[in-house]
Amino acid sequence: MIDLRPVAHPIGKIIVTLGVAMVFPMLVDWWQGNPHWVVFLQSGALTVVAGTLISVATWGDYKSLSIQQAFLLTSGLWAVLPLFGALPFVLGQPDAGFVDAYFEAMSGVTTTGTTAFPNLDDLPRGTHLWRALLHWIGGLGIVVVAMVFLPIMKVGGMQFFRSEGFDTLGKILPRAGEIAAEMTRIYVMLTGFCTVTYLLLGMNGFDAIVQAFGTVSTGGFSNYDASFGAFLGPLEWAGSFFMILASIPFIRLVQAMHGQVTPIWRDAQIRAYLRWIGYACALILIYRIVVVRQQGTFAEIVRETVFNVVSTFSGTGFASTNVLEWGHLPLAILIICGLIGGCTGSTGCSVKVFRYLVLFQAVKAQLRRMHSPHRVYALRYEGRPLSQDVIDSVMAFFTLFMLTFGLLIVGLSLTGLHPRTALTAAWTAIANIGPVWGPEITANGSIAEFPDSAKWLMTLGMYLGRLELVSVLVLLLPRFWRG
Repeated sequence: MIDLRPVAHPIGKIIVTLGVAMVFPMLVDWWQGNPHWVVFLQSGALTVVAGTLISVATWGDYKSLSIQQAFLLTSGLWAVLPLFGALPFVLGQPDAGFVDAYFEAMSGVTTTGTTAFPNLDDLPRGTHLWRALLHWIGGLGIVVVAMVFLPIMKVGGMQFFRSEGFDTLGKILPRAGEIAAEMTRIYVMLTGFCTVTYLLLGMNGFDAIVQAFGTVSTGGFSNYDASFGAFLGPLEWAGSFFMILASIPFIRLVQAMHGQVTPIWRDAQIRAYLRWIGYACALILIYRIVVVRQQGTFAEIVRETVFNVVSTFSGTGFASTNVLEWGHLPLAILIICGLIGGCTGSTGCSVKVFRYLVLFQAVKAQLRRMHSPHRVYALRYEGRPLSQDVIDSVMAFFTLFMLTFGLLIVGLSLTGLHPRTALTAAWTAIANIGPVWGPEITANGSIAEFPDSAKWLMTLGMYLGRLELVSVLVLLLPRFWRG
């Protein structure tokens, strides 16, 4: 029998932290003279009490976790946090039902960015800040999980980064806790730099904070129905720059902070990521200018294209224009970009660049074997050999991802959604991207008019996609619980 106390205890502490974080939106509403601040006081008090009770009831000296407990901790945390994160949405504005509130909170902590609220412009500032905090906290959490837990649990080939995460910094960061602390420091610094940049380029203080939280977490929640379309010009270039930084491996940013800049330029993921962004931008740009002949200056078209491609590739989901006006080919390219995603060990989403590089290596080796069946082909990544268990894990992840993606499309279609809506809703949920396109979508991109069954399916998709599928699905195996 698995001892659940080492799992529940840290979850209780994190719930307390979430409750304390509600102080910030409470102070914002109080400062604005909005009586809505009472909602955050009540929600925060309930959350802190619940987290404290869980933590105290499971008190003990827990120095380590088993593999089973690590799976339960990561899966349980992302299921429980949205329950408490949804409280302000239910008790106050927008006075949402449980389904919409839980969807919004799950979209936040998984850094998906899809909204179930139809009128963002009318919400109080405290609610906007809380939405931003949810995905800022979720983005930080997923970076730590990606570099500390997933390599140990051997999820989706992440075991390859076990030595990468703990050894490349040498004597500077010998322990996992210190690595997590350094990543947190980088995350906070990056958020600060992004906020200041947005301020210098013309945003007001509140808008800069909310947009910076959405940018660095690659979450994409905005406080405007127009999303990033409310901020055009140089702000789009700044947003693109910080979205790219947030979607490259944070371990490289930690190394850069300690004076080791070379690994950034040598990282195969980063090189491929930037190259693929360039290819996508070039194809869409040519199509928009030559085929669609869209109005606007060349500089405007380039800026729009780069921003929205980077936003989709990184999984941020900000939109500065209506990409449906670009035509069918650019839309197909954006969907492919979303299915690739950012780099491993970042706040980026979806399959991740590393797994595609491994897939291409495996396919290339198989083609060579067909030509020379008796020759041995060793697969390598950045000069390091890829073990068979890493390759098998990556292939299993691809299979599960595409299978889950297909099942989500079918399930959403059965709820009555238009086929295009079902496709993009499944895409945005499983890949944690944000935008959904289709006739049922409201003017601000909300899925408010979806049936509850479709919202639950998308909630499940966001949850599975953010936790890399395997770390959740393994809980369904009877053997796991006998473990």
